[in-house]
Amino acid sequence: MKVLVTGSTGQLGTCMVKELGSNFEVIGLTHSQLDLTDYSLVMESLARLSPEIVVNCAAYNAVDAAEDQSQEALNVNAFGVQALARATIEIGACLVHYSTDFIFDGSTNTPYTEEDVPGPLGTYAASKLLGEWFAQDVPRHYVLRVESLFGGPVPVRRIDSLDTYPKSSVNRIVRSILDGREVNVFADRTVSPSYVIDVVTATRRLIELDAPAGIYHCVNSGMTTWDVLALELARLLGHEANLVPMTMAEAKLRTKRPVFCALSNAKLEKVGVVMPTWQDALSRFVSVGTTYGFN
Repeated sequence: MKVLVTGSTGQLGTCMVKELGSNFEVIGLTHSQLDLTDYSLVMESLARLSPEIVVNCAAYNAVDAAEDQSQEALNVNAFGVQALARATIEIGACLVHYSTDFIFDGSTNTPYTEEDVPGPLGTYAASKLLGEWFAQDVPRHYVLRVESLFGGPVPVRRIDSLDTYPKSSVNRIVRSILDGREVNVFADRTVSPSYVIDVVTATRRLIELDAPAGIYHCVNSGMTTWDVLALELARLLGHEANLVPMTMAEAKLRTKRPVFCALSNAKLEKVGVVMPTWQDALSRFVSVGTTYGFN
């Protein structure tokens, strides 16, 4: 089976190409090779390569900058997905697309299900929701919502600079703990983290099972606040954590984020894809010593 992965050098895309390569014929395309905002190029590329599965790991993820760069965010996260969906329909392929917990407004205290009504709070979130809608035009589609994604291609204990470290909240906390620096963590933001290796495994299983098309919450099981997660990381790393708990309001972020954004993955489990707990994911992340789970 031939699988095309867009955004192949990003945090998720790099892992996707490597891990799916042991099961499928994988073609990874970078942004420079396939710009989703170039409609003609997208249509021509998919027609020429003719994959059976298209996995879209490309995205515009700058939440705050999106308020000034709304057109760019919409072009990549919404209209780029629309082009990809149309091209996928033309060749009769399956589309796997990744979305985010940010499509919800956070005004609840129980994990969101796929049936809950979205309420995006900013331009980035709105662009991702539009992308979901376009992806669902493909008859066989999987829209996988991930959250607080962590993991990357660089060994955890061999980083000299945060500039070269994969950008995610979990990765930042690990580096700060190892360096003995203060760690600012939200004490009131509730999340369900997503380990890249588990997201890739779940993606492969959905494809192999030929699961029903639809939206799935693809996160590790359970929920936690960032201060609790940081303490667990410190325990696993065997280091003291100099935590500085803070609230979302104190951070004064430009774009409002959902405070409670835990996601339920029960629908994923019902089709036979069981996600490990976030504690188990963190343990594997730390014990292996690399952010992707391989040396």
